[in-house]
Amino acid sequence: MPIEIVVGLPHLSDGPILKRARDMQVPTLISANCLSRWRRHDGWREWAGWRLATLANARGLRSLDLDSGGYVAMVTYRGIPWTVEDYMALAASYPFRRFASLDYCTEAGVAHDREEVLDRLSRTIRTNRECRSRAEDLGIADRFMPVIQGRAPTDYERCADALHWSMVPGRVVGVGSMCRRHVAGPEGLIAVFEHLDRVLPEGVMLHGFGVKGSALSYLKGLEHRIASIDSQAYGIAARQDALARGIRKRDTLVAYHMEAWTAAQLRRTHEPTIAVQTELTFAPPSGESTDAWEAAIAQARCQIRDLIEEGQLDHDEVTAGWIQEWAADLYAERLEAA
Repeated sequence: MPIEIVVGLPHLSDGPILKRARDMQVPTLISANCLSRWRRHDGWREWAGWRLATLANARGLRSLDLDSGGYVAMVTYRGIPWTVEDYMALAASYPFRRFASLDYCTEAGVAHDREEVLDRLSRTIRTNRECRSRAEDLGIADRFMPVIQGRAPTDYERCADALHWSMVPGRVVGVGSMCRRHVAGPEGLIAVFEHLDRVLPEGVMLHGFGVKGSALSYLKGLEHRIASIDSQAYGIAARQDALARGIRKRDTLVAYHMEAWTAAQLRRTHEPTIAVQTELTFAPPSGESTDAWEAAIAQARCQIRDLIEEGQLDHDEVTAGWIQEWAADLYAERLEAA
């Protein structure tokens, strides 16, 4: 089966974009962000729930998936403004074909160093577990799409191992932090998907969030593993077109580029596969830091991540100061034991 092209929609306002998506009869996806309500409170913009009535405009679409919008939330709001309960209430409010777990993206613009990447993996594991549990309570677990995150290919494997209950034949698993990733290289898009193809059980399928259309020609050899990809890249083409022509980027122009972009991706599914250098394996650094304080920091982070994944600590309550205090206790214990 060819890789399915899912068209990301910027909103569900009943207008040219939605009409074109209905006419095209292609699978579509929206972000939770586009359904958010906001209000001003004491001079601050505050999240105020969902605009659920907007979902009525989705009638006539071939299918509609839901993404948690983690990257936009982190960049725009410095955090996810809604809780797991809030998000799952949205997921249960409409018969989405699939709804993704809440997750914590790991792009360089959000996770600035290796420690922060690891922290965000633990938070992603925790929110997947919480979302699955709530989905079971709501009777919608059959439509739940787990999401794995990472920077290096082995990061995604770690997430998948922690969420082993979801790695079953027929399940579609979302692969996050793809849209700003290079195609080639040891941490490139191809390396991630090839690594997951080797380590995941047979029959587990993948959905790539925000995968570049140009990458599709390289992914065709993985059609047995990749169920679908989505993108809203046509919005960039529409913006460039509007600037070049000195006009406003109206929805009629965006709808035109959406159809052109989709047609181009569908053509790519019938083109020959382009070969690319496969994943290079690098041995991870070994050994513990010889500096006692740095070793205590590393141990504190590891213990805190374990507690987050087990549900004993909230995934948003850990601060840098808390890590320092935790490490200070471990450091003191090391000195006493010496």
